[in-house]
Amino acid sequence: MTETGNQRILIELLYGKGAHADPIASVQGIPAKLASRRLQGYPHSIFQILSHMNFWMEYELRRISLEDPPYPAHAAESWTSDSSPASDGEWKQAEARFVALIGQLSALAQSDPEFLNREVKATHAVHTQQSSSVLAVLWQTAVHNSYHIGQIVLLRRLLNSWPGQAGDTW
Repeated sequence: MTETGNQRILIELLYGKGAHADPIASVQGIPAKLASRRLQGYPHSIFQILSHMNFWMEYELRRISLEDPPYPAHAAESWTSDSSPASDGEWKQAEARFVALIGQLSALAQSDPEFLNREVKATHAVHTQQSSSVLAVLWQTAVHNSYHIGQIVLLRRLLNSWPGQAGDTW
């Protein structure tokens, strides 16, 4: 299948091309101890932000897969209360899960137009107020990730841990 310009742009943004920081490079190579740090005046650690992004990517992939996941009653339910992973291994698992989820989103973005235009079942009233095609859900997820990757990059800068592996200092 030949992907459209919109599909190509979506895939590029999922991987941080153009104006977006590379999300994978933004989280890779962070020691678990640094990912656990909370800065005064900021509510989340890098680990919490990454876990939050993983939560929503998994949630949206389940919706796209025709599952009916329960929508969180409160925003706090999509955030882990633990600012630190239980171990270095748990941090590495969260990081690997993030990379895998980006890959799944990218693979879906390469789907045929009939699939991409399929409506995704609303699981919350907010879904009925916006386009909920597969393609729209993928775009919303990419934008959500971009927002939170910006937070991670800012935290890394404040923790003297930026640039990351990508070497980009933007």
